[in-house]
Amino acid sequence: MAFKAKILTIFPEIFPGFLGYSLTGKALNEGIWQLETVNIRDYAFDKHGSVDDTPCGGGAGMIMRPDVLGEAIEHNYNGGKIIYMSPKGKPLTQQKVHELSREDNLTIICGRFEGIDERVIEEYNIEEISIGDYILTGGEQAAMIMLDAIVRLLPNVLGNSASTENESFEGDLLEYPQYTRPTEWKGRKVPDVLMSGHHENVAKWQREQALQITKERRPDLLEKILDSK
Repeated sequence: MAFKAKILTIFPEIFPGFLGYSLTGKALNEGIWQLETVNIRDYAFDKHGSVDDTPCGGGAGMIMRPDVLGEAIEHNYNGGKIIYMSPKGKPLTQQKVHELSREDNLTIICGRFEGIDERVIEEYNIEEISIGDYILTGGEQAAMIMLDAIVRLLPNVLGNSASTENESFEGDLLEYPQYTRPTEWKGRKVPDVLMSGHHENVAKWQREQALQITKERRPDLLEKILDSK
């Protein structure tokens, strides 16, 4: 069964965007996963396709209306999780990506303006996910990034399953440095251990490098490893 992603957005023309290229595009063309976009404006109640209104209690910007968005959800939901890409959501992690890659269906809401009415989140038990501590102009970009991370984990997308096993965040460590030929470039040499052919020493070096880089750049990940023991 193909993994199916349904996107609720006011800019369906943005998709598939970069998802239509490289491995994700190839997998899309081969039917390993499916993408469907829904224009939220199609469910507006006026001829102008209005989907937003001023926030109750005052404040800047506009909010997506619950009645319009609710109609879009109810006419298009086919089961599975409903996700809203939101800066106040839980951070997207590799562990979460693995979890989502095991779903058959995902419905993803791409917000615009200042967000969506909270009652929609409550009514449909929507899960909020953030791709980082920053603000984008809309959820479409975030949805594509999340889908890119998910699709590459689907069966038959990557030719070599080992490609994902040693990547950053797999096992909560950042990835060790990578090198290729030529063995010397601008006076910089590939570490001798990597050219030794001694697999045990190579694995030990890679582990040490991953630990050191993680300690320097993401000490919070090391704390997570220690806390889990």
